[in-house]
Amino acid sequence: MLQACLNGSRTAEEHPALPLSPERLAEDAADVAALGVTSVHIHPRDVIGALTLVGPEVATTIATVRAAVPGIEISVSTNVPGNQATLIGSWAPLAAGRPDIASVHVDQPGWRDLAQALHRVNVQVELVVGSPTDLQDLPEGVSRITVSATRDTAESLLVQVESLGLPVLVHGRDAEAWSVLDYGALLEHHVRMGLEDTLQMPDGRRAKNNAELIAMARRRQRSRAPS
Repeated sequence: MLQACLNGSRTAEEHPALPLSPERLAEDAADVAALGVTSVHIHPRDVIGALTLVGPEVATTIATVRAAVPGIEISVSTNVPGNQATLIGSWAPLAAGRPDIASVHVDQPGWRDLAQALHRVNVQVELVVGSPTDLQDLPEGVSRITVSATRDTAESLLVQVESLGLPVLVHGRDAEAWSVLDYGALLEHHVRMGLEDTLQMPDGRRAKNNAELIAMARRRQRSRAPS
């Protein structure tokens, strides 16, 4: 799988093509789906552009993206200030506005409680691992492990999580984004790319938009996968 991480916590000042509104996220989701992406990871925003987990605002974003690209997996981040578990509890009645899966960072205090809150509202959990940690007795609902790594740390982190027997997605950030994608593709793990992870193409040129990043990521993924 190649996942597109469309916006992250970046601001509009960082890149003119960064999608923040539901409509712009839907447009970018449609563009990357046309390139073969089957999953998008997004950070919903409120009307002033701040990160949010509030039910109605999340629902508007998810429903808008889902209408543009029916059937695509929609992942959201829970890395938002506030009482995350309580806010996620408001997702129960969202129906088409509920994400398929949400990321939970295991370096956050109370991450197990957050994972349980997602499970209670029927949202799958992808655990984000960025350093060695105790992953015994995983909460219910965990369906994927996302390894956030550098090229130097990727191997040791993958050794730790591969034994869990769950699908693994591996990615890097900024200067490490392309080298980690190449490494993950070589090992046939899921990988991701998008403006959340980097604003630059492999040659250092500023990317035009998410679609340009994804087109390059797809080519590199295919060229590095074992034949």
